Amino acid sequence: MKPIYHYTTVSEALNDLNEMGFTYDFNINENEILKNPHQHEVKHIYRYEGDSDPGDEAIVYGIISNSGKKGVFVAGFSANSDNQAAIILAKLCIEGSDQCEI
Repeated sequence: MKPIYHYTTVSEALNDLNEMGFTYDFNINENEILKNPHQHEVKHIYRYEGDSDPGDEAIVYGIISNSGKKGVFVAGFSANSDNQAAIILAKLCIEGSDQCEI
């Protein structure tokens, strides 16, 4: 059974991932995901839900690229999200669901 991580805040998830070596910022470099999605593997996922405001929802991905980059991508989480990188990462996780730790 894969470990399940529970965090109180997105910052806590990011700090833990950073300690595990996920230091590259895929938000700044999201074109890498957009141009070569299958060269990236989602290893960790954390979904954060705000206590009272649905606008506080976010998802944190821990990603490893084929080139060895370990990093994170943070996106707002909603049914109508139009962030293309987040959509690609969600699809990658579904395709490799046995590899994603939620």
